[in-house]
Amino acid sequence: MNGAAPVGEAGSTAFVVLSGFGPVGQAYACRLTEARLDGARLRLAAVRTSAAQWTASTDDPTAPPHPPRGPLAPLGQTLERTGAAILVQALPSTPEVRDLAAAEAVTALRAGVHVVTAAKAHLLSAWRELEAAAHTGGALIRLSAATGAALPAGDLARFGVRGFGCRSVRACLNGTSTFVLDRMAGGGSLADALSEARRLGIAEGDPSADLAGRDAVTKAALLAALLWGWDASAVRWCTEPIGEAAAGAARAAAARGRRLRAVASAAADTPHEVRVLLEETAPGDPMHALIGPEKAVTFECPETGDVTVSGGRSSPLGAALAMLKDSLDVVADGRRGFR
Repeated sequence: MNGAAPVGEAGSTAFVVLSGFGPVGQAYACRLTEARLDGARLRLAAVRTSAAQWTASTDDPTAPPHPPRGPLAPLGQTLERTGAAILVQALPSTPEVRDLAAAEAVTALRAGVHVVTAAKAHLLSAWRELEAAAHTGGALIRLSAATGAALPAGDLARFGVRGFGCRSVRACLNGTSTFVLDRMAGGGSLADALSEARRLGIAEGDPSADLAGRDAVTKAALLAALLWGWDASAVRWCTEPIGEAAAGAARAAAARGRRLRAVASAAADTPHEVRVLLEETAPGDPMHALIGPEKAVTFECPETGDVTVSGGRSSPLGAALAMLKDSLDVVADGRRGFR
């Protein structure tokens, strides 16, 4: 263990080490400061990038207004010195960062430090390793930002529909895909739709994972792993990419009063399989009702009726708020009564 003070007790403070200081990390740091002012007992103790680090001091306990410039210490050393209770990973979900993110998370979990992450790639590749490390250290992993940003789909999968007999999941989990398909349905080209999505901050600079369905596959696989105990790293998948040909299909669907959507699906009866296919959706379907970059997940529960959550537009702030929610959750063991 890293010697951190027990959290959840009256008067205790949970110290946070933030890894990554891009738009999501900066938004998280700002919101964490605001949460402290509102009485939340969370404090930013250090910020790390790939080559530098900022550590809070007694004289300057606030988050850095600019990227950290101090020397980068080994993560284990930073966790120990700060007495960290939480490692927050605001890292990009790219193959290049995947191994680093996994190593960071394993180090923290084995030391008894909770992990809150917005990154997805290492969750998909190292699911069982992370789970084992969490059990070893007695720590928690929370991934709301990786399964839908501000959309609380991860919480529903983890405990919200537990006992409801959920047998399948159907979802639109990528805001860029929905936005692009709707723009093409209105007569725009794929290039024009992507340009507009980038201008509005909806699409990444490289939207290939969104258009190919890989981002939606990853999120659906993580939700299924939380629901049914799958090993997310063992999931098999197939996708139907969004290309120029989808413009005609989107316009044809619109002419029939329908909307083309990139729909992800998984079912308990077909373990470790996830599909993302282009599907015409009709009025009344939660996927049809989405506007712009909104997302939706339907947990299909034959015994209780379907449970759907929708909204939660993709944005750095949405991801940051999801990580703040998870940070508050992992240190809330001292709650009593209705809290």
